[in-house]
Amino acid sequence: MNNNSALPRALTELIETFGNLPGVGARTAERYSYAVLKGDKTKAAKLARSLENLHAQIKLCQKTFALIDASDEISPLYADATRNRQLVAIVEEPFDVVALENTGQFKGTYHVLGGAISPIDGVGPEQLHIPELIQRLKDDETTEVILATNASVEGESTALYIQKQLEEADLKDVRITRLARGLPIGVDLEYADQITLSHALNGRREL
Repeated sequence: MNNNSALPRALTELIETFGNLPGVGARTAERYSYAVLKGDKTKAAKLARSLENLHAQIKLCQKTFALIDASDEISPLYADATRNRQLVAIVEEPFDVVALENTGQFKGTYHVLGGAISPIDGVGPEQLHIPELIQRLKDDETTEVILATNASVEGESTALYIQKQLEEADLKDVRITRLARGLPIGVDLEYADQITLSHALNGRREL
């Protein structure tokens, strides 16, 4: 990154802010910052307002733990009467919901865990929305859950843990399926293409 003294303080601060985002390196942070600076001031102001309002206008659905508007009481996908509440796809993160929705193939509902079990990162089962999942499955008389965690070591460990928890919670009649192996190992749902996701969803298998 350029010497801080060679740039105005405000621009340096913006570069550092962009650089704190995951996957954004020094050069990319510089390009983003310069694009904002040389672009239309109204666009920069809109970006600033969006960031300022972000946390205040978004919350977690207390049923599905998906991201929803602060004005909503529950996820629109869960509230939709045309969706099958007895079919639940269990995903790690909110954007995994978007990935599956983009396939146009899934008509059930979702449950967002809020991550995956990863001891090295200090994430254990107690940090995930698993107790709420079990209670919800009982309340909605769920007949099938799709373990749609990522095809990674952490995702597999999380899927196995959930399977065990469902068995211990006397939910043995619930059919447990896993996305088919059309998903490459190490690829998050968010970055998988729609065709691959469609095949994986349709080819899910019973555990």
